[in-house]
Amino acid sequence: MTGTDTRRGSAARRGGNAATGAPAVWSREFALFFTARAVARLGDTMLPVALAAGLLEHGYGAGAVGLAMASTAAAFAGLVVFGGVIADRFSTRRLMIGADLVRLGTQSLAAGLFLTGHVVLWQICAVGFVNGVAGAVFQPGVAGTVPRLAADVQGANGAIRVAESAAQLAGPAVAGVLVGLASPGGVFAAHAATYALSALCLLLLRLPPLPAGPRAAPGSALRAFRADLADGWREFRSRSWLWGVIAVWCLYMIAVWGPTVPLVATEVVRHHGPGAYGLVNSALGVGTVIGGLLALRLRPRRMLRAGAVALFAFFGFPAAVGAGLGPAAMAAGAVLAGAGMSFWGVMWATTVQTQVPADVLNRIHAYEVAGSLAMMPVGQALAGPAAGALGAGHVLLAAGAVSVLVAAILLAVPPIRDLVRADTTAPAAH
Repeated sequence: MTGTDTRRGSAARRGGNAATGAPAVWSREFALFFTARAVARLGDTMLPVALAAGLLEHGYGAGAVGLAMASTAAAFAGLVVFGGVIADRFSTRRLMIGADLVRLGTQSLAAGLFLTGHVVLWQICAVGFVNGVAGAVFQPGVAGTVPRLAADVQGANGAIRVAESAAQLAGPAVAGVLVGLASPGGVFAAHAATYALSALCLLLLRLPPLPAGPRAAPGSALRAFRADLADGWREFRSRSWLWGVIAVWCLYMIAVWGPTVPLVATEVVRHHGPGAYGLVNSALGVGTVIGGLLALRLRPRRMLRAGAVALFAFFGFPAAVGAGLGPAAMAAGAVLAGAGMSFWGVMWATTVQTQVPADVLNRIHAYEVAGSLAMMPVGQALAGPAAGALGAGHVLLAAGAVSVLVAAILLAVPPIRDLVRADTTAPAAH
């Protein structure tokens, strides 16, 4: 076998499409997928504004808003692993289209409830739960789709990250305008429309076939499902760099990201007003765009090492708020934090998508997502008691210190630090 054949065979095993002669990144198919992800992200960032404004308008408090949001998060985190097994057994494109159509229906229903004024909390929570289930079916297929559409997986992930970051910047502003011009129900209707557009793009998408992979022995559907679930866990556990990052990320979610999100909001609004909080959020979004653009250009041989170095920049965000610095300093810290997190995100996603065989990638991604998210509610739940006992500023300073520790741990673990990128044929620039 020639060197070229070897590289093509390796790409096929990873689920890439180098052997098909597909463009490095941009093609009709990738443009459709890119549009679907950007539009869906725009809608998702509009939802919190609509949910908060709509429930408050109908006499509910902040606790009800949190419960409605938690219903989606709980369903997603609890079921995404099973979604990964389903995605590896069936057509991921059809599953994603089906999930979008389900959410088109649920968000249209929510729009009708808010527009007619018949808003009952349990109904909104039920809608959120169904959305979470649909998201758990949709998300695992994302990881397996990217390497099937672009030979340059890192470039594709970087482009998607930039688009999603831009959508995250625009979404809340669009939602605010729609709430002002129409009503929260109008935002839900717009959110439903984003799922319709995403489903249309995915319907037009044509994916190259996956290489055949080993399947469970014939038997009952339940037995086959359990076998696939167990096989995914074995594949996940066999990669020390993979479960090592997830283990470290649990610490990150509990001690850094979990408390940072609610405490930054509380502290900035309390001491500087909502306008300053909007500035900080926008700065964080700008940083994520910058990180995505950097990930389009920089091609480190050891991606997880480079991503871990970038994570050191997150320190400035919670530390600036915890130290009581002014809005400008907090915004600067947010830009650095957003850039570091975004760059790490592209390095991590690309590593998973290129190091894991295609036939188990969706399951591996589901375990990764579940593990990454599992500890975030714990960190959020502990943020309030910790702030009450130690002071919010001290908790945020501690979060900044732990973020440095997390990056240092990632660099100290040899399987993570020394992992060499698999897509060695990726171009140097675009």
